[in-house]
Amino acid sequence: MSLLHNIYSKKILKYDMLINHESRINLSFYKYCNIINLIEFKYKLYKLLNKLNVFGRIYISTEGINAQISVLKKKYYIFKKYLYHAHQLFKNIRINKSIDDKQSFWMLKIKIRCKIVADGLLNTNYDDKNVGIYVKPDQVNSMLNDPNIIFVDMRNSYEYNIGKFKNAICIPGKTFRIQLNNILEILKNYKNNKIVLYCTGGIRCEKATAWIKYHNFKKVYHVEGGIINYIDKARRKLLPIQFQGKLFVFDYRMMEKISNKILSLCKICKNICDNYINCSYDLCHCLFIQCKYCYIKYGGYCSENCMLKI
Repeated sequence: MSLLHNIYSKKILKYDMLINHESRINLSFYKYCNIINLIEFKYKLYKLLNKLNVFGRIYISTEGINAQISVLKKKYYIFKKYLYHAHQLFKNIRINKSIDDKQSFWMLKIKIRCKIVADGLLNTNYDDKNVGIYVKPDQVNSMLNDPNIIFVDMRNSYEYNIGKFKNAICIPGKTFRIQLNNILEILKNYKNNKIVLYCTGGIRCEKATAWIKYHNFKKVYHVEGGIINYIDKARRKLLPIQFQGKLFVFDYRMMEKISNKILSLCKICKNICDNYINCSYDLCHCLFIQCKYCYIKYGGYCSENCMLKI
């Protein structure tokens, strides 16, 4: 039986990734589907992907799969073939290609979870298949110009702080669970409007649109494939990109630059900046925005307090 874990340390694997210059593609995909035998499926998927030297983070549950991975460019089509054979329901799965191909992951992790996106919903009466209507890039751009259409950002606050669609309503919360608790109250005055939800790759909006439709919102839409797919397809069709700032990503890169517009401020000096780092003090390690000048002054620490604790 093949190993289901890495035999080298994270440090060694990360070093190998950074010095290896083989061309890779950063991909993300998800699928809400019924996976019955999770342990057997995990073993099968790990064996297939490890054989292709795929890196990344994959969550599986009885409700489906959620993946962010890095694939060797020369093995991309082989990977797609392998994926489609891993589960019959993956045949028509949408695969999002990231904006850039910078190094992102350095190992493969497949984890079994209760849900592929933690939503905290205890109500099981709503129909999670009754989702919003998908909108494509040209429709997104057209709808953004209509003042009566409400765009709603379903990402975490630290994500939309550095990039979003103009005039979008940002649902407060550091987790999707908190946002679902807040969204009905925040949107209560817009039940007669068309509402367009969006997130990074589309997975959160599948649940969020079903949730608000269950609460009698009628005109519900969401950006097909999320921001990643919107940008990719808009560029292919030579459409203007309406997303402003940077796109937060959950890997080594942390951010992808979409436009030159900077929407946020340095945590310390309050000058315009959108560069995220983790505090250099390991017991803090908080995620925060710091400009290059404060980085030099504070050495990557989020405060003088953390700097003095070394």
